[in-house]
Amino acid sequence: MPTFEEITRHHEMDPDENPWVQGPPAPSTVSLVPYDPDWPLRYRKLAEEIRHALGEVVLEVDHVGSTSVEGLAAKDVIDIDLVVPDPRDEAAYVPALERLGYVLVIREPSFHEHRALRLDEPRANLHVFGPDCPEVIRHRMFREWLKTHPDDRARYESAKHSAIPGGGTVMDYNRRKEQVIRDIYERMFHAAGML
Repeated sequence: MPTFEEITRHHEMDPDENPWVQGPPAPSTVSLVPYDPDWPLRYRKLAEEIRHALGEVVLEVDHVGSTSVEGLAAKDVIDIDLVVPDPRDEAAYVPALERLGYVLVIREPSFHEHRALRLDEPRANLHVFGPDCPEVIRHRMFREWLKTHPDDRARYESAKHSAIPGGGTVMDYNRRKEQVIRDIYERMFHAAGML
């Protein structure tokens, strides 16, 4: 089990690490849509397909990100955390996921051996981590906090809308809303007695 220090530490990207498996993403237009009650159903279908394709390699699969928070506007992309015994053992899960249409796009050894795969139809981002990864705990805590704290949910949604102007890549959009996210994390961690 990760320590409070590991869970509350924000990740800083290793400037010497190139995470892009197929090259960096091209600039794209970020658009938010109102919460869609179909998102949990879409997640469940994707999760079933992942479980069926990977069998016992799947330790956990979870709906995370904005589409997992009822009432929150989001990009129309389902974010999923997948926990496997060892993310470095790509042969154990990547080929089976590729047969489902996923494409490996990110490999970040410095970030808990994170791997990310993209599915274009329906749009999904699959984040792969190992057991007891602090980032998985952070994702779940953030989701549950936003579900039960409407003021922070509204503040986060406002930050998302404010981050769209300026263009660039999705990573640029994420950077523009990062401070609000970190502020919410700090309140959440204090409330949990972790800071």
